[in-house]
Amino acid sequence: MDINVDAPSVDKKVSDDTKENSSLAPVQLAPPAQPAPPAETAPPAQTGTTRKKKALVAALVVLAVLAIGYGLVRYWAQPKADPNLLLLYGNVDLRQVELAFNNSERIAEVLVQEGDRVTRGQVLARLDTSRLRAQEATAEATVQGQQAAVRKLHAGSRPEEIAQAQANVVSAKADLVNADQTWRRLSTLAGLTSGRAISQQDLDGAKAALGVTRARVTVAEKALDLAVIGPRPEDIAQSEAQLRAEQSQLDLLRLKLSDADLVSPTDAEVRSRLLEPGEMVSPQRPVFNLAITDPKWIRAYVSETDLGRVHPGTKATISADGFPGRTFPGWIGFISPVAEFTPKPVQTEELRSSLVYEIRVFVRDPQDNMRLGMPATVSLEMDPADAQGQPQSKP
Repeated sequence: MDINVDAPSVDKKVSDDTKENSSLAPVQLAPPAQPAPPAETAPPAQTGTTRKKKALVAALVVLAVLAIGYGLVRYWAQPKADPNLLLLYGNVDLRQVELAFNNSERIAEVLVQEGDRVTRGQVLARLDTSRLRAQEATAEATVQGQQAAVRKLHAGSRPEEIAQAQANVVSAKADLVNADQTWRRLSTLAGLTSGRAISQQDLDGAKAALGVTRARVTVAEKALDLAVIGPRPEDIAQSEAQLRAEQSQLDLLRLKLSDADLVSPTDAEVRSRLLEPGEMVSPQRPVFNLAITDPKWIRAYVSETDLGRVHPGTKATISADGFPGRTFPGWIGFISPVAEFTPKPVQTEELRSSLVYEIRVFVRDPQDNMRLGMPATVSLEMDPADAQGQPQSKP
């Protein structure tokens, strides 16, 4: 069956529907189609970068909040400052000894190592003494010879020497009598013969022989006197002085032999072993570096404003980071009378340049736990009068 619809009626219906829709909302026309953007500027890539930035900002905000919260907790949790407590910061200090030989010789043996505990008088090293032993033997022989010479001078002349001198005097006197008689006979004979029987030469010879014999008698008598008196005091003094010089040389060699043993001057700990056997030593080259662990102190610095609060003998409590929860007793043993500027290695709460005074806080450490240079905190308990800046009353 055919259905016929008039064209004007259809157009009218469409027109009515269009009017009805136009009264509700305006009609938006679609824009013309545009080409797709390049791949590098695509909207998905821009969206990923924005998300990363937002995540980073969020993480920074969270970290900042956590840091502020941690700081507030630390601030409220820390104890309040005690006006009667003075905290100082310093380092462990002790005395050190650089030990060297007095002689210049080669090392024969080294007997200790680093870290060994040594006692006073303990032998630490030895030198080669072969040359010194030979020199000592020579000096001993020289001293013995000089000692015999001194004893001889003190003993004086032997009885046999005196008897010999006496015999020489008797012999000289006998020769004198003979020479005197000879000269007298010749003189008498020359006088009786008017010089014809005896020549003048023979007479002069007899007279000269008489003078020589008299001189021999005088020499023999003086020799006897010297034998009886004995040596001169000056000779004895000279010989004794020579003996002392030789003895001093021997003592010096023996001292060098004793110095060949390097001994510890005190109880200490071997910090460094600097030379080995076979090396040549001298008084300028130390062999060991010893650390004297007692006494031991903390070198700290007090500001000028706190100087009136510390006194020698004030008790102290020392703590170190290496021994958490442990303290060491001590006391102030030295306060420098001279001010100085804050040294670079000093540890203070206020890092600024100011005048400070060095103090030594001696510490009791019988087990030798604290080491040289270790940072330490010193707690000084002040009297209320000192904490308020008032003079302390005398007991």
